[in-house]
Amino acid sequence: VQLVESGGGWVQSGGSLRLSCSASRLSLNSYTIGWFRQSPGKGREGVASIREGVVGTTYADSVKGRFTISRDNAKNTVYLQMNNLEPEDTAVYYCGADDNWGRILAGLPRTWGRGTQVVVSA
Repeated sequence: VQLVESGGGWVQSGGSLRLSCSASRLSLNSYTIGWFRQSPGKGREGVASIREGVVGTTYADSVKGRFTISRDNAKNTVYLQMNNLEPEDTAVYYCGADDNWGRILAGLPRTWGRGTQVVVSA
């Protein structure tokens, strides 16, 4: 089972990107999905999460009001819409899946993607 992230790229400060997280052989609507990011010299941090079934999302304080996590169950895809991007958002973004909400909040999902690079220039 593997998660695949896409949608990363280069954008100027203030711009937008939409990241996608999809999977083969895994029905994402049965799992809590988290988006995480890691920039050079920093540890991996949680960005946003969305619970399976129940309507519930979380966001890091640094992205509240700018990022939105959502699901499209028909496409088996979870999105991260990122608006008003800042240079500090530059990082490799990963999605992770787990059936345990706590593991997502702890940054320990049992299934990870390989990441997609986001670069925001000033």
